[in-house]
Amino acid sequence: MSLGVRLQPNCLLCCGESSVPYHTIDCIEVPSVVPVPPFSLTHIRRRPTNLTASPQLQAYRFNPATVSDLQSSLIRLEEVWTLPKVNDCVETDAHVCSMRLINVKAFLERESLIRKRKREDRRAKVLEFGDDEATEYAILSHRWVEQEVDYDEMVGLAKMATEERDEIRRRDGYQKILQSCEQAQKDGYEWLWADTCCIDKRSSAELSEAINSMYRWYENAKVCYAYLHDVTDLRFPTWRDQMRYPDCNGWPEWFSRGWTLQELIAPSDVQFFDNNWRSIGDKRTHAPTLEAITGIPVHILIHGLHGNRPCVAQIMSWAAHRKTTRVEDRAYSLMGLLDVNMPMLYGEGKKAFHRLQLEIIRASNDQSIFAWSLKRINMQPGSILADDPSFFEDCGGMELMGHDEFIRYFRKDVPEEDIEDRLGTFLVTNRGIQISLFFRPFPASHSLFEAQLPCRDGRRVPPVTIALTLWESNYYRCPTPHFGLLPPEGPPQLCQVYLRYQDLSHYNITFKIDDSTLTENGFTFCETYPERFTGNALTLTSTDPLCVKAYFDRQANYGFSVGLGQCFGKGWIHVGSVESNVIRLPPWEFYPSGEYIEMLARMPEHAQHMNKAFSGAERYGRICIMQARLPQTTTILQISSVMWKSSKMCGVKLGVFDDPGFCDVSGKWTAFDVDVGSFFARLIGTDITIYLGNRRSRL
Repeated sequence: MSLGVRLQPNCLLCCGESSVPYHTIDCIEVPSVVPVPPFSLTHIRRRPTNLTASPQLQAYRFNPATVSDLQSSLIRLEEVWTLPKVNDCVETDAHVCSMRLINVKAFLERESLIRKRKREDRRAKVLEFGDDEATEYAILSHRWVEQEVDYDEMVGLAKMATEERDEIRRRDGYQKILQSCEQAQKDGYEWLWADTCCIDKRSSAELSEAINSMYRWYENAKVCYAYLHDVTDLRFPTWRDQMRYPDCNGWPEWFSRGWTLQELIAPSDVQFFDNNWRSIGDKRTHAPTLEAITGIPVHILIHGLHGNRPCVAQIMSWAAHRKTTRVEDRAYSLMGLLDVNMPMLYGEGKKAFHRLQLEIIRASNDQSIFAWSLKRINMQPGSILADDPSFFEDCGGMELMGHDEFIRYFRKDVPEEDIEDRLGTFLVTNRGIQISLFFRPFPASHSLFEAQLPCRDGRRVPPVTIALTLWESNYYRCPTPHFGLLPPEGPPQLCQVYLRYQDLSHYNITFKIDDSTLTENGFTFCETYPERFTGNALTLTSTDPLCVKAYFDRQANYGFSVGLGQCFGKGWIHVGSVESNVIRLPPWEFYPSGEYIEMLARMPEHAQHMNKAFSGAERYGRICIMQARLPQTTTILQISSVMWKSSKMCGVKLGVFDDPGFCDVSGKWTAFDVDVGSFFARLIGTDITIYLGNRRSRL
């Protein structure tokens, strides 16, 4: 198969050659019978040459079988390009997945000549391509600092002016590479890899290839030098020191970085050094301490992931508290550990972590990827995918359950043939992740369910459960309602569902409340939860989606609560279940918080009820009215609301009136169309009479 290669000025043509490390095209220093694979776009490296472009050349297809054919192909290119002379050699790469390596001897010789102010050979190569599977090399693991040395500076150091060259050599980043090379030479290694200068980061293709290959590069290294720049004592840290490392949970900064996680696990031999490059031990010796610092089990630290790979959730938990400079790197730094590959798209933000999870789902049936926990009970329902690794912080003990062990929990309720055919397979579609799960509904709820996963948090414990809520035929992850609802009931059912993984659009909604009629009729506003909501204008967000206001009639010694919330971008209002929520006795200070938990668990249901009433109002808004009788009284609570869609503003009026006839009230919302443009501004404080059935209602 031939590859189309678009040539650019100042580019090197490179092709793969598995048996010959380096050769030059013009000189033809290899036998003409050596086969040459097709050219690869990923190995075109930019370097100043005397190639000059011609406007006639757009693209050239060729597939040389031998070096002789390759030479002929290049000769034909002379019609549109000026090829370099023999002395300006064009190099070809040796391995399709080659890596740039520092030639330790060449680097140290160059440094020695510079120190002695002697003339150095400017043609000497400090960086060369090598095969990570065939080359014995050392590798550096470190925390990046501001003054690192990049690829261009490393290659061009010998050609720089003395002042510029000395400035680079004084940098901490250069000294780090120098000390690494000296250590590698002591240990008998001719090659060293460092991420600061061995990747030409101007090339997005090279950077993407390097990141996708990095785990393998660390794994194939003979030794990894872990440089702890903030350890000044000649000893490995064995206890948390918040005074010395206040920003890193009491440990050296190397243990808090995202990329160093794979750099700790992948190499079989990790040697630790303090800031003066004095040895302070190795990974095997300090494995118990490393487990306490990182949460990684000792057997993983010693033997790696080969044949002993934990579940996805546990691996994610190791990265829960680690940081990266770029948010995307929180995902990219985990690709090797999770055995997936994907292209780099810097600028995509947290979508990178979503893409990572989808790649894992496509390659594996490990359902522990759904077992992350919501850190706050008031978080909105949303994607089945976690936003970042911190959502897995409680999954350090997670493990997969065997197939037979898992289905034993359900054999008495679900036919075994149904389980075998449907369990363990899921598909990523544009609607969501199609999957079969064991479901149980929560009592008195038609939209809140508990789903069981074939994994567990520790040995000899039941399967992990997560809470899902139904919205418009798709299921979303939601906080588990630990309080406010009875446990799920009934036998589990194996259901095929779609789990939504796409991000939801969350809108802030502002409620403007008029409760003056309540105070005129003897009710007193007594408490709000959360307490940070004050006044009668409340703006609810995705992180603060609910506010509960409580009112109390001291003379009659009863009261009620009103919840105002937003869910799936829809505003909703709900009166607490008055038969159980009427405040009979003070103190009522703790009443709203209990109501908050109950309403929070049912947010999707409340939003659905309100959404049905407001639906259909595109050009015009709608007034919605709901009436509920306070128990054992003749008092009816009426809530009137109007939503202006374009402004996400909701006007709410609360009122009570006496109904000695004990007429039936539905407790449901009734909607009326209204021209919001002329009405909204006058809603608050305006009396409007609307007839509900045979009764007149005043708004």
